[in-house]
Amino acid sequence: MNIELDDEGYLRNLNDWSEEVAALLAEQENIELTPAHWEIIEVIREFYTNFEHSPAMRPLVKAVSIKLGKDKGKSIYLMKLFPGSPAKLVAKIAGLPKPDNCL
Repeated sequence: MNIELDDEGYLRNLNDWSEEVAALLAEQENIELTPAHWEIIEVIREFYTNFEHSPAMRPLVKAVSIKLGKDKGKSIYLMKLFPGSPAKLVAKIAGLPKPDNCL
């Protein structure tokens, strides 16, 4: 599969994204996608569809909380699934642009 990534590993063309591509991007980050990961990916993709940008951490936590409940809408939960910078990592795996205010 030939997909074009930028210097940070984000898709250059958002239309190249598929579940297969997500699995490859996750593998590059040493993450094996579970149903819990896919729930978050669905939330961030819906957020992007509605607001036309990838959420930083706080809006991501809020979106997850609204969609999946307060237990999952916590930064600690997201850090376990997507270690390091969850907002950046889940955006990358979901085939979305890097959140604007993430370094």
